[in-house]
Amino acid sequence: MASSKPLLKVDQAGIRFGGLKAVSDVNVELYPGELVGLIGPNGAGKTTFFNLLTGVYVPTEGSISLNGEKLNKLPPYKITRKGISRTFQNIRLFSELSVIDNVKVAYHSLAKHTIVSSILRLPGHFGGEKDMDIKALEFLKIFDLDHYKDEKAKNLPYGKQRRLEIARALAASPKLLLLDEPAAGMNPKETKELMELIALIREKFNLTVLLIEHDMPLVMGVCERIYVLDHGQLIANGTPEEIRNNPKVIEAYLGEEVS
Repeated sequence: MASSKPLLKVDQAGIRFGGLKAVSDVNVELYPGELVGLIGPNGAGKTTFFNLLTGVYVPTEGSISLNGEKLNKLPPYKITRKGISRTFQNIRLFSELSVIDNVKVAYHSLAKHTIVSSILRLPGHFGGEKDMDIKALEFLKIFDLDHYKDEKAKNLPYGKQRRLEIARALAASPKLLLLDEPAAGMNPKETKELMELIALIREKFNLTVLLIEHDMPLVMGVCERIYVLDHGQLIANGTPEEIRNNPKVIEAYLGEEVS
């Protein structure tokens, strides 16, 4: 591990919806530079947990901290500014915007030009727009999407839409990147390319990555550690080899392939 202090610390966090405990007593620590998986059966609470980390839901118990700073009651946009960015299980692009404009959206809070300069079309506005164009194009090149920069996002093939969503998440300059089932709907070739891409961006951007995924070869192939959720509670945490042979994990998947 690159640091003895966790980047993300989740201490007995949970949330209730009425009388139902959707997630309960979850303890997670992620260290700078780690690539960690979060797996579990459908309905185990994985996406709910991501929603807690990003402020979509407010924990009703426990605490969530990034770099020692408590995030519990911050709205999503402030948590993004603190350094957590995510993708979604169902792709959420601005379908009518161009590919490059989808990436530029992530820069809005980092733009140097002011509202006044934008309204009055002052030089600072054009300088800021040019900077964003350059930065956005750099991200598109990394994801091999630069040739599609002027295409509407909805016209991209499915696999490239997934890549675009990850590129947009990275453009927000996160310390922690949350990927929610990035391989969903991909064919084997696209999944293999995604595995390589996740490893590349972790190294290139010096990121910590937490990955929800049902594709076990992908998870076992790229993750250093894996947490397992079942019915809203953590039942295991360990290396891929430890998780693969954990009786509780095998039972929770009710015969699903974990290797």
